[in-house]
Amino acid sequence: MKQAFLTVDLGFGDAGKGSVVDYLVRRHDAHTVVRYNGGAQAGHRVVTPGPASQEHIFAQFGSGALAGAATHLSRFMLLDPLAMLQEAQHLNALSGSDPFQRTTIDAQALVITPFQRAVNRLKELARGGQRHGSCGMGIGETMADWLAHGDQTLLAGDLGNPDVLRGKLKLLRAVNLAKARGLDTRLAGFEAAQAEWQTLADERWIEWLLEIYPAFAARAQIVPGQHLHAILRRPGAVVFEGAQGVLLDEWGGFHPHTTWSTTTLHNADCLLAEAGYDGAATRVGITRGYMTRHGAGPLVSEDAALTEALPDPANGFGAWQQGFRLGWLDLVLLRYARELVGPLDWLAVTCLDRLAELPELRLCQRYRCDGAMLERLVPASRRDLVYQEGLTNRLARCQPVLEPVESPELLLRLLANGLQTPVGLVSHGPAADAKREL
Repeated sequence: MKQAFLTVDLGFGDAGKGSVVDYLVRRHDAHTVVRYNGGAQAGHRVVTPGPASQEHIFAQFGSGALAGAATHLSRFMLLDPLAMLQEAQHLNALSGSDPFQRTTIDAQALVITPFQRAVNRLKELARGGQRHGSCGMGIGETMADWLAHGDQTLLAGDLGNPDVLRGKLKLLRAVNLAKARGLDTRLAGFEAAQAEWQTLADERWIEWLLEIYPAFAARAQIVPGQHLHAILRRPGAVVFEGAQGVLLDEWGGFHPHTTWSTTTLHNADCLLAEAGYDGAATRVGITRGYMTRHGAGPLVSEDAALTEALPDPANGFGAWQQGFRLGWLDLVLLRYARELVGPLDWLAVTCLDRLAELPELRLCQRYRCDGAMLERLVPASRRDLVYQEGLTNRLARCQPVLEPVESPELLLRLLANGLQTPVGLVSHGPAADAKREL
């Protein structure tokens, strides 16, 4: 029997996707985790069950690796070889084996270079108090370069070809140096900008990358897109792991505080259709029992007291993402995310153990906005960033209507009713043995 689990974060990220993926791999003995969007900016925390527990923050490897699953990075992933090599060191130390031995990478996956990462950070510094909320990993600049220059940008399949690699690295350095020069006057006072400028200005970076990238290609298993078709023909379970959250989607999120990635299940559906997949598919929406947001952007139900009451050691202040913000569970935003994603079979609700620390629970089911009550945000009928920015501006004028909730069990029932989707999994801790199916 073939079974695919398609997981998606219904919030702004940090919903506990890694722990849910790890649970599904263990529960269903899944043989592969497929990454279907995002890139090295992911931070999916997995804690293994048992007294000798291990912990790893997954970025590019699938979050089922410690449970024994292989990883496949689809063409929708943005690959950072330097970061992936560092991640592999920690996984190797935990498991005693090279994670690349059970990892395949689509040859068409875009590669993030240090040049694109540097410009990403310089642009965010130049925005000053108007930051977009970037992770500072170069995702947006890599996508922008691909849109502008197509196949002249760097792909995973190029990493083992020194001649092609040299030409593409030279082009990307020149393109991103030109972008950075347009920011020069605005960055003169930023000490943090100097290291990023050095990356762009130092020509030795290309020679160093010409050593590192071919070595990465020799170690990694870079495969044609059809390789995923063979994975999906195998009996057993496959888990599709998303990154970030639906409310950060490049077209459906609240512009400009979004990512350059499709964070709905669209890419996963596309990969299954291309493979002619004929097995069972289960669509799982994931949310914490409260809202979170890392960095700038709307969070209507935000509560500074809640942020203080539930500090998150895995999500502190970041130089690029900035602060980690908390709000009460917001059914207006979650209903909007549910409409963007489409049908879901069930919900996984995480961090319920954190709610147990609170003296009271609250829920937001509607807003006060422009003199009226607002219960639904209407998704755009087509791709329209002007419309999305209008939603962002509207949310800035909204105030949450917060209702007391007697118990976590009632909160789950209200969530299921509000999203018209049953809760199928609850989590009272990061490890798989702290999760329970309903």
